[in-house]
Amino acid sequence: MALKKTTVMVDEEDLALIKEAAAREGRPESEYFREAFHVAALRTRRWDDDWDIPRLDFGGPVTDEDINRAVSDGVADAE
Repeated sequence: MALKKTTVMVDEEDLALIKEAAAREGRPESEYFREAFHVAALRTRRWDDDWDIPRLDFGGPVTDEDINRAVSDGVADAE
């Protein structure tokens, strides 16, 4: 992957946090910015194709009580 150089304006406090983390973890500051820029780029993606997400039919509306019971049962089964 080819890297390009750019200039960005950042909040002074955010920059200080990045500098502290870089020093603490022994990573270059540029790695944090590349990672953040990649996350921002991923958030802009849009897909033209329809997603093939199945629709689930639970036979009626699902209530908060139904969800709580299912979670409680799942936790009890895991123990």
